Parts: sequence; structure tokens; C-alpha cells
Amino acid sequence: MHIELTEMLRCPERHEEGYLVMSTGEMLGRMVRSGTLGCPICQREFPIVKGIAHFSGKGKGETGNVQDDRATIPVSRFPFPAVEAASLQALLDLSGPGGYVLLLGSAARHAVGLAALIGGVHFVGVNAPDDVEELPVLSLLACETMIPLRQTVVRAAVVGPDRLGPEWLAEARRVLLPGRRLVVESEQIAAPAGLARLVLGHGLFVGERR
Repeated sequence: MHIELTEMLRCPERHEEGYLVMSTGEMLGRMVRSGTLGCPICQREFPIVKGIAHFSGKGKGETGNVQDDRATIPVSRFPFPAVEAASLQALLDLSGPGGYVLLLGSAARHAVGLAALIGGVHFVGVNAPDDVEELPVLSLLACETMIPLRQTVVRAAVVGPDRLGPEWLAEARRVLLPGRRLVVESEQIAAPAGLARLVLGHGLFVGERR
């Protein structure tokens, strides 16, 4: 996980947003390979294991428990991206460096293709498939209750076909900056509240955050 992503993270407990505190262990350049994230509000702690931040655990004051370094990350039923990186870049209206892009679920597989087209952007994969590994351009987070990012912090978002539940779409919209775009790799969804539909077809939904 990129160390600068820390200030964009939030605790998954349903209290007010607050900054997490990181205690680092192993570092590889700017990437944190092991360490702990702590919430000053509820005292929960979340481990970083082999570069992946695991927002697990069951309640206030508990420490996330990772018995296996991929234990909370599901294996995707969708092994290959359904849309080419160049098309996805255009749909997301991404140009110029800087900022973060959310890749939810199997959409994390787009990181390499998009990074080749867009320099200076950092990608955040949440609940990525088992075969997706951390990269200098890709931080990985695992959380089955929410997207553990502060609101309105990402330039664009892509939701994979394995994360189409209304709660995940609402979360993707929550972390998206106003006026920025969200692509869902399915057209069989209702537009989440607060998103203006731009495109629907060819297996994709594209919306803009109001």
C-alpha cells in the first residue's frame, strides 16, 4: 500500500470520518509491505500484510485478524477485463497526472492497462481478485462492509461485475469527486441516486457524480 494513501483512508466503523494512524514495518520504496493502521476514534487496528491493508475484525476495539494474507479477498468469477483500457480511459474522462482512481472488485485488473496510458495516477483496488498483486501504481485494500476511503477523494471509479450490489454502487459514488465519472461493468443496474447517467449499453453503465 502506498504510504501517501493513508490520509485518504477511513475506519469502516459507522462513526464520523477521521484520519487513521499508521505504524510501519517493512517498506519497499514508498510502498508499505507490513504495518498497522489504527483508528483514534474507536481504537480499532487493521493489519497490513504483504502490502494489503485488511479492514477486518468484528467490532469496537478489536484488531483485524488475518489468518491468510488473502483470506478476505474473494476469487473473482470474471477472469478478464470486458473493456479495453483505452476505451475505459475515454469513458472515465481521465487525462493528466495526479490523484486516485478506485477499482472495485474484479475491476482491479484494469490497473496495469490504465497505468500504461495515464502516468502519475495511483490506483486503489478494493476487494481485488486473488490473482491481482500490489504494484507501485496499485494499492490493495480488503473490506467486506464498505470502501474504506474518505468521501470525495477519487478522480474516477470502476466497479467490476462482481460488486454490483446497491450498497457497493452507493459506496463508489460516495468516494467519487463531484463532476467525475463512474463506470460499472454491467448495464443491468439502476442508476444510483446522485449519479447522472451518461452511457448505458455494450455491457457498461457510465455515470457522473452530481
